[in-house]
Amino acid sequence: MTERRFVLLMLLPAVLFLGFMVAYPVALLVYNSFFDVKLIDPASRVWVGLANYAEVLTSKRMLESAIRTLKYSAFALSFELLFGFGAALLFSAIAKHSRWHRTIFALPLMISPIVAGLLWRFLLVGNIGILNHGLAALGIIHDPGAIKWLSDTDIVIYSVAVADIWLTTSFVALVSYAGLMNIPKDLFEAARIDGASAIKRFWYVTLPMMRPVLAVVVIVRGIDALKTFDLIWIQTQGGPRQASEVLSMNIYQRMVRYGDLGQASASATLFLVFMIALAGLAYWKIWRTDRG
Repeated sequence: MTERRFVLLMLLPAVLFLGFMVAYPVALLVYNSFFDVKLIDPASRVWVGLANYAEVLTSKRMLESAIRTLKYSAFALSFELLFGFGAALLFSAIAKHSRWHRTIFALPLMISPIVAGLLWRFLLVGNIGILNHGLAALGIIHDPGAIKWLSDTDIVIYSVAVADIWLTTSFVALVSYAGLMNIPKDLFEAARIDGASAIKRFWYVTLPMMRPVLAVVVIVRGIDALKTFDLIWIQTQGGPRQASEVLSMNIYQRMVRYGDLGQASASATLFLVFMIALAGLAYWKIWRTDRG
């Protein structure tokens, strides 16, 4: 047996697994999007062509869900990068003394999203939430019910993102810290000898060297935030009045509550295409600039 055939043989189980678990469901999803399929009778289907896509693209609720998804993702990702990268810089500054700090900081990663959602629901809910009582005790607000984190339609989409920020900032911090540890120390020494200040060393040495790492963080966490479902669902179930309903919930509602498999498949297909295009754009923009 040649080396090439041996390699292909070793790859065969992974290819079959991906085919059955990824390629087939995606192909079935796209196929269903061209039919009028009801969940109560999936065997009965009527060809409608692009009608499902037209209905989804002209849906006001779908558009509002898409805007909320972008708001949620941008808000969560911005603070995760800010806090996570800041923590990584702090860990790098104290070097070996940060071992226990990194361990404690990584504890939220061990908590499931469902548990994290329940925890933050109890912290934020109504006038019985622990957070509001703490703010009232400190005199920041006059009444525990002054801020309705999960029932105010203007702020609820940002309130539910706090759980995401708390849960995954440690992931950003640990990945960023690993990237910082791989930057050659000689570059900092050379910049210091040339008279570069700490800010200039950060801007002209640290950030350019960290671009590939940050690209991975942005792509992984961006896609993860865009498809968030469980964290928000356990806190608000998309309410109040769909004010925290994101695209994944919209698709779920079309499938489960309304039983429209065709439109749910069309929505999911468009969502998938959008995420692939976004990931490709981020990869091309950040990594291409780095290689150039």
